[in-house]
Amino acid sequence: MTTRCCLVVATLLAALLSVSASLEFGFYNKTCPSAETIVQQTVAAAFTNNSGVAPALLRMHFHDCFVRGCDGSVLIDSTANNKAEKDSIPNSPSLRFFDVVDRAKASLEARCPGVVSCADILAFAARDSVVLTGGLGYKVPSGRRDGRISNATQALNELPPPFFNATQLVDNFASKNLSLEDMVVLSGAHTIGVSHCSSFAGINNTGDRLYNFSGSSDGSICPSNSGRFFPNTTTFMDLITPAKFDNKYYVGLTNNLGLFESDAALLTNATMKALVDSFVRSEATWKTKFAKSMLKMGQIEVLTGTQGEIRRNCRVINPANAAADVVLARQPGSSGSTGVATS
Repeated sequence: MTTRCCLVVATLLAALLSVSASLEFGFYNKTCPSAETIVQQTVAAAFTNNSGVAPALLRMHFHDCFVRGCDGSVLIDSTANNKAEKDSIPNSPSLRFFDVVDRAKASLEARCPGVVSCADILAFAARDSVVLTGGLGYKVPSGRRDGRISNATQALNELPPPFFNATQLVDNFASKNLSLEDMVVLSGAHTIGVSHCSSFAGINNTGDRLYNFSGSSDGSICPSNSGRFFPNTTTFMDLITPAKFDNKYYVGLTNNLGLFESDAALLTNATMKALVDSFVRSEATWKTKFAKSMLKMGQIEVLTGTQGEIRRNCRVINPANAAADVVLARQPGSSGSTGVATS
């Protein structure tokens, strides 16, 4: 009897710990009720000036979550002693509009100092970006804490490159507890925004997608050798409706208009192709699934409770913790595979 009671208590304790460590809807209702409104207004104002803000913030959230979890580490600036994620090859110069996050954070610090994490700001901003371009709104659970480690090498190793094949894509997403369906659904984010030509147009046009990949887009999109001579040259990822959050990305795929090899790879697997075809038939189905997959992605290896910190400046680790964590980030064994930065 005693043993059974102990087991019941242990089970309940484990359940309570699990709940306390999870994200919550309305996490800031009491501590900063206007948190989501402030982020939404900041993103909307920036979007009015430049519609490229929306795809940029959506991509930024993805790139944050896939490296050390959704902990805002992609926002941290490099220092003399550490090259941060934002300056890694997959993120530089393609990630942009960090200043929008800065403005949201400044407003929140003025209203609720030390309360709202940079990681949550990114999650809110990604959702707001989807809505601004025509996607479905969805509630975002919050309570993420900010990581204190950001390493360029980890970003290079963790983020799926544009030349991955179907198997590599599935394995990469599975390592983040995302399914094959999540991968196909989230790939639809390519329906808005641009890509730098250097991402798919090679330095000497050997083996690159534009000039040597069957079924590719027209090579005139990017000038020859654009990766070397025009590193900031871009092209739309969805050539049909590049600024609208719709299913035309999938329509483009079925018409050989996938920009990346990783896009075209979705047609090389029967299960993936069936999903693509279903989203071509029903935009509403894809939009609903996208919201669900975003919620799932937004919970990758999150820091909660007393883990990490609430950064006062999204670009800088709080001063009391900075020195120790830079040393940890540079140690050989610090791979970031768990996504958890110890507090």
